[in-house]
Amino acid sequence: MRVALPILLAGGAVLSSTSANAQSAPPDNGPHGIVAIGAGVVPEYDGAEDLRAIPFVQADLHWGDINLEIRGLRVRADLASDPRLSIGPVIGARLPRSDVDGAVGLLPEIDTAIEAGGFIGYRFGGDESGQGSLAMELSVVHDVSGVHDGLLATASASYAAVRRDDFFLSLDAQTTWVNQDYARTYFGVTPADSAASGLAAYSPGSGIKDVGVGVTAGYWFSERFGVTGRVGANYLVGDIADSPVTEDGRRWQPSGGLSIAYRF
Repeated sequence: MRVALPILLAGGAVLSSTSANAQSAPPDNGPHGIVAIGAGVVPEYDGAEDLRAIPFVQADLHWGDINLEIRGLRVRADLASDPRLSIGPVIGARLPRSDVDGAVGLLPEIDTAIEAGGFIGYRFGGDESGQGSLAMELSVVHDVSGVHDGLLATASASYAAVRRDDFFLSLDAQTTWVNQDYARTYFGVTPADSAASGLAAYSPGSGIKDVGVGVTAGYWFSERFGVTGRVGANYLVGDIADSPVTEDGRRWQPSGGLSIAYRF
């Protein structure tokens, strides 16, 4: 996350990985960027064993000094004019947990949550194309819809291993801390819920939710069209891993996606 339509792309670094190879800005610094549409798979819910298919929509849009990034159901704006610094607001949706099979399906359903906050990041090193650079980022979001009232903080790092005109490859890692409100909404089991589902009562606290790694790659067939893909996995830890919700599912949370990209 991720996290949402689930931010299938950890750390938000899929199309941003292509930025160094994107179309040059037009002379009037008008709108330009990359849009990618495809399909992916993510866990059915946080801690689930089963996967589900999702649409895979991404975009990096640039206009003047403002960069707008879309990652599934999460949108953010980079307002920094410094090419190495990124900072700005973020808003996104976390999909509901509903129509679930098994014991978890007997727990109360969870509505779609809207989360908003901000992020800050910095890119170190790298050549003119960005190859060899290391990007560090911290994002913090809070539920503003009253669904889980929780706070999530995600620290991530992305390494630009290859940057060529026709091919790119990035490696990333991330970890997310959650507060008690989030943990108990998605991974807690009240005594009443225990009686209804057969799962043991459980009340997790705040702490590190998961750690994850991912690989993103892309190839440009022409000046404007290409394909980009990603595979990754998060591993649930701490109180989240000990939850009956996780024990009914699994700690490994894999995800992946493939999309056709267009740059303009």
